[in-house]
Amino acid sequence: MAEQRSSPSMGARAVSSPVKRDDTTSPLFAGDIAGGSDEDDHRPFSRTRDRNRDRDKDSHRPFFLHLPNSLRSFLSPEDHRFSSLLSSHRIHLALLAFLLLIGLVLLPFLWRRLVSFLSNAPYLCIKEGITLRCPKAREPPSLWENPHSSTTSWKPCAERIEKPISDVPPENETNGYIFIHAEGGLNQQRIAICNAVAVAKILNATLILPVLKQDQIWKDQTKLEDIFDVDRFIEYLKDDVRIVRDIPDWFTDKAELFTSIRRTVKNIPKYAPAQFYIDNVLPRIKEKKIMALKPFVDRLGYDNVPPEINRLRCRVNYHALKFLPAIEEMSDLLAARMRNRTGSPNPYMALHLRFEKGMVGLSFCDFVGTREEKAMMAAYRQKEWPRRYKNGSHLWQLALQKRKEGRCPLEPGEVAVVLRAMGYPKETQIYVASGQVYGGQNRMAPLRNMFPNLVTKEELASKDELNGFRKHVTSLAALDFLVCLKSDVFVMTHGGNFAKLIIGARRYMGHRLKSIKPDKGLMSKSFGDPYLGWASFVEDVMITHQTRTGLPEDTFPNFDLWENPLTPCMCRA
Repeated sequence: MAEQRSSPSMGARAVSSPVKRDDTTSPLFAGDIAGGSDEDDHRPFSRTRDRNRDRDKDSHRPFFLHLPNSLRSFLSPEDHRFSSLLSSHRIHLALLAFLLLIGLVLLPFLWRRLVSFLSNAPYLCIKEGITLRCPKAREPPSLWENPHSSTTSWKPCAERIEKPISDVPPENETNGYIFIHAEGGLNQQRIAICNAVAVAKILNATLILPVLKQDQIWKDQTKLEDIFDVDRFIEYLKDDVRIVRDIPDWFTDKAELFTSIRRTVKNIPKYAPAQFYIDNVLPRIKEKKIMALKPFVDRLGYDNVPPEINRLRCRVNYHALKFLPAIEEMSDLLAARMRNRTGSPNPYMALHLRFEKGMVGLSFCDFVGTREEKAMMAAYRQKEWPRRYKNGSHLWQLALQKRKEGRCPLEPGEVAVVLRAMGYPKETQIYVASGQVYGGQNRMAPLRNMFPNLVTKEELASKDELNGFRKHVTSLAALDFLVCLKSDVFVMTHGGNFAKLIIGARRYMGHRLKSIKPDKGLMSKSFGDPYLGWASFVEDVMITHQTRTGLPEDTFPNFDLWENPLTPCMCRA
């Protein structure tokens, strides 16, 4: 404000000061403006010297002294006409300077308004004489969804086009039967089922409904029909692959499929190509008629199978495999409660926090903790993974290397700092999908302090509401899966089938929903830099994660189909 008050007077002084200094006694006015005396006409050397002196002073002379004599006499300072004109000129200059100062002060505000208008307001365009409301030229960044302009170029296209006649032969005309055990947790089992359908198609075989094998960690006796809608599964795929619920009656010794080496194909490599099954598995199926494939985790590749087989796997994953209606309804209820926790509709974030004791141990990374905690973790690792643990002497260097490479799960406190750097406020509603966090409430305290609105399904639903799902651990995992899938923003903290299946499904649904995959290597480097300020850290996080929010990405060989179904399962819009 001080500048604004002083500017007009400063402008006036700048214009008037030369005139006040150069009065009629000045040599400039005596010789040039008054016209000089007759005596001067007879003093050539003196006149030349005066002219040279005057020429040296040109840069300091008022602008009117450079004009012709006729104009100079007309605009002489002694003339009242010049005084009036000069006075008016001073006023105009002062007013102009004042307006310029106001413009400089208001320029940032006007610029922000202009940018906001161009970013948010739809513009009008003319097409064939009709005024249309055109799409926005640019979208402002959003915490809760990806830009619409980045998510309209691809559409899902794995769903089967209806044909009048099925290309699946009758059961007795297929090459035989294949049977698999779907091992691991719920999402690993889901991938195994999709691969089993694809292999049955490759071999022109009949698929016996997979069995969910009891896992040492999950210790869950669950059948496929306890989790998934089996009737829909079989009906939806009837024109792709023949699927039967049970082993045929003519095969009397059913236990043989689980135990006999003669009925098992065991030499299937990981990510095997389609040709491997044709060359090595198909002859045995034709000979034995029924064969079990074991093990069957990640036993089919991505870039070494026909495109239609990859589309079939997406068709199974996104269209045929549906959870039971009771699970779907309960997940809808939990998602609705998340969006209305404050009494008014609001978006929510789902956080898959992988920091259970088993994950921390298996990672062989080093985490903050007391000496007692570290000693207990070392003993746990030695017991569970003796071959990897050895004598423990090499683990410190291994832990440092893994952290630099971004292969360690993020701690709850680290997740909190990353989310705040991304701009998510303290009031953000967060659904936590997690097992028992290693370290308990003490380890969760930093995350809860920064984001107090953290809830789990146990806090959203009553005990009675969840009792029906407690019979099967995989049912509870299915609830977490669906609530995360329906969230406005999904954040993973470590790899695994749960996270990549959700990210892949959200991409398949149109890439609009954000699926944040933190750059753990960058985070490790930043957290270890004592000189990195908060502003620089925020800038690093924002720039790095612009492309890590589930936007379309072209696939490449050996890319995980479940996390990025773009090329094989989606088409250009």
